[in-house]
Amino acid sequence: MGSDISKKEGPTPSRRLSHGFLSNMGVIMAQRLGHSAVFSRPAVLEDRLPVPGLMLPSEENAETSDTERTPPTFISVFLPEFPRRKFPGPDHLQVLGFIAKGSYGPIIKVKDIFSEKIYAVKVLPKSEILKHEVLEQSKEEVIIQRQLKHPFIHNLQDCWQTQRNLFIMCDYCSTGDLYTYWLVKGQFGENEVRLFAAELGSALGFLHDLGIMHRDIKMENILLSDQGHLRLSDFGLSRRLKRGGRAFTICGTIQYMAPEVLGGGPYNHAADWWSLGIMLFSLVTGEFPVPAEPDHSTMLTKVRESPYVLPNTYSSAFILLLTELLCKNPVNRLRNLECFKMQAFFRGTSFDSHILQKTPVKFILELRTHPDWAAKAMRGLSLDYFDNFDWDKILHSPTTPSELSPTLANMDLSRATAQTCKA
Repeated sequence: MGSDISKKEGPTPSRRLSHGFLSNMGVIMAQRLGHSAVFSRPAVLEDRLPVPGLMLPSEENAETSDTERTPPTFISVFLPEFPRRKFPGPDHLQVLGFIAKGSYGPIIKVKDIFSEKIYAVKVLPKSEILKHEVLEQSKEEVIIQRQLKHPFIHNLQDCWQTQRNLFIMCDYCSTGDLYTYWLVKGQFGENEVRLFAAELGSALGFLHDLGIMHRDIKMENILLSDQGHLRLSDFGLSRRLKRGGRAFTICGTIQYMAPEVLGGGPYNHAADWWSLGIMLFSLVTGEFPVPAEPDHSTMLTKVRESPYVLPNTYSSAFILLLTELLCKNPVNRLRNLECFKMQAFFRGTSFDSHILQKTPVKFILELRTHPDWAAKAMRGLSLDYFDNFDWDKILHSPTTPSELSPTLANMDLSRATAQTCKA
C-alpha cells in the first residue's frame, strides 16, 4: 500500500480505533495511548485489505435446533434484538477482506452476491460479550441504530445471531474516516470545516430530538461517503435519555469529554455539543486544545483551567461559535440545533440535507489520492495481523456455556437477562 505501514505515522490514535464502521462496546476503563485516553474497551485499527476469493467458513451444524419452540438460554438471552439465523453461505455473502479488529471480534468486508452491494459486518463472539458483561450494551446499540434513518448517520442494515456469534451489518464506507484525512492534511480551513459542522450538527439535532446521546463524538467516528459527506457512526456508548433525565457514567474518548462528564455527572445531551466543539477546534488548528492525561481527574483539572481561546487569525464568527460550544457550564452552552443554525459562522449556509449533499466534497476526494493516505489510515498497524488472521478460531468458537471461557464456566446464563446498562 505504498509506504511501510508498520511504521507509525503522525499522532497515534486513541484506544477506541474502530474506524467507525461499527461500534466497539464497553466502558469505564481509563487508558491512554498516544494523543488521547479513552474510557472503553480497546479496539485496534483496520484498514481495507482485500483478500480476493476469501470465503467465510460456515458454522457447520451450528443451527440444528431451528424448529425448537423454546430456544436454549444461550440463544434466548440475545433475543429479540438478534434474530436466530444461519450465516449466509458464500453463494449469498462473499467475504472480501478484513476491515478492523474490534473490541471483541473482527469487522469484515462482505459483498452481497445478489445486490452486488458491499457491507461491513461486525462479528461478536457471544463468549466475549458475556464475559465482559456487555450484553445490554450490544442490544441497546442495535435498538438505537434501528431508529436512525438520517442522511448523515451510518445505516444499520441487518443483525442476527448464530449459535456462537452475533453479527451486525452496516453500510460500508470506502472513503474512510475524518481522522485519517486530518492526519494527512494537518489542519482544515474554516470554509472546509463549515460543511462538516453543518452536517454533524444536523445529525446531533436529529439524535437529541429522539432523546439519544451519542457520547463518543470524535473524528474516528465520522465516516465519509463516496462523495466525501459525513456519516456519524459507532453507537456503542450511546444511551436513550428521557426528557429531563441525566447520566453519570464517565465514558467516551477523554480529550473530547465535557467537564461534566469527566466529573462523573450529572450530564445530558449538551455533552455531545462540547465534543463537537473540541472536534472543530482540532480540525482547524491541527491540535487538541488540551493534551490527554492518563486519568479523568487530572484531565478534568486541565479542562477546567484551559481558556479555550483561539488566536485572532481566525474569523470572529468561528471564534464565537467555539466559545458557545466550549462553554464549561452546560446550562449556558450552545446545546441545540436551532441555536447552532443561527450562529454567524453559518450565515448563508443551508442545513437542508439534499442541498448539503448535492456537491461532492472535492478537498476530501483529492486527499483520498494522497500518497500518504494508506499509511495514515493504518495508524502504524502491521500487516502481520491480517496475514495471520485465523478465521477458523473466530467462527468455530465454543458451542456450550461451559466451554465459553474459564470465567464463564460456572455462569448462570439466565442472569444475563437481568444485566443492565449502567449509564
